[in-house]
Amino acid sequence: MKQGQILKIHSDFYYVVSGNEQFECKLREVLKKQQKKICVGDYVEFDNGHIVNLLPRRNFIQRPSVANIDQIVIVSAVEEPHLDLHQLDRYIAFGEYSGIDIKLCFNKNDLSKDDSMIEEVFSIYEPMGYDIIFTSALEKLGIEDFQEMMEGKTSVLCGSSGVGKSSLLNALNPDFHLRTKSISEKTGRGTHTTRHSEILNISDTTRIIDTPGFSNLKFDFLLPWDVAKLFREFRPYLGTCKFQNCVHIMESDCAVKENLDKIAKSRYESYKEFVEEAKEYKEKIKYEGRKKESFEKKHNDKTAVKISAQKRTSSRRTLKQQLYKEDIDE
Repeated sequence: MKQGQILKIHSDFYYVVSGNEQFECKLREVLKKQQKKICVGDYVEFDNGHIVNLLPRRNFIQRPSVANIDQIVIVSAVEEPHLDLHQLDRYIAFGEYSGIDIKLCFNKNDLSKDDSMIEEVFSIYEPMGYDIIFTSALEKLGIEDFQEMMEGKTSVLCGSSGVGKSSLLNALNPDFHLRTKSISEKTGRGTHTTRHSEILNISDTTRIIDTPGFSNLKFDFLLPWDVAKLFREFRPYLGTCKFQNCVHIMESDCAVKENLDKIAKSRYESYKEFVEEAKEYKEKIKYEGRKKESFEKKHNDKTAVKISAQKRTSSRRTLKQQLYKEDIDE
């Protein structure tokens, strides 16, 4: 049995790199029944063209679904599409939730009409400790800074469609020949040119995972009072409010609200938007509960697929019907 890492996933095929070889594999049926999600970056065991086991992960992010990375590089466009600070905050907050190092790259700097946007970005995000670079893939500006940011790490690029992720990678290595597309004049947004996540080797020690653009991230998996933990500038004040589960919006004696002069207005607006999404989750679990049934069970150090509660109920019902029918026939 061999071990390797998932390079890319296309349809139902998993491309695994082991040593200097690449293998096309399918997922073993037992892993599907256990509902084990295999993603790009995962280390797996495989045999005869089938992935048979998922090895332990160092880390994992849900969107984009990638594993075992060193840093998240959030790519935004200064213009075309216009820089959306709320969308940027959404990516940053998801990165903070994963606990993985975050870097910020602002592309298409050649389209900036003045330095006001650059100054705003630095004033908001640099005091929080985020590394920031400005690039122009078209004019090859800041590409050395971009390469230095990636050096010696496995990085995942994430950001909305049309911000220039593929263009940046082509500028870094023209041999990639990644597809690019201009911004739609009708919508002012980019279209998906990258269809799937894939690990690209820059050097022996530097790898980048290119991912499709997306924007529909929602905080519908957190409780409202946990959202503040994803904002670095809130952290000095957490735990000092009057109420233990303070949401920092309507409560009195709130340490965060008392220090709003130290928090960028756009960041606080983003925070309130994410809290509203988390409130929807709170209402949902209030009635549905959060307990999830396991899809596997262990016995004598062996893992087996567990029959779902629904199927167990069905089986018991069928058994009772058979017994009842036997009683009548007698």
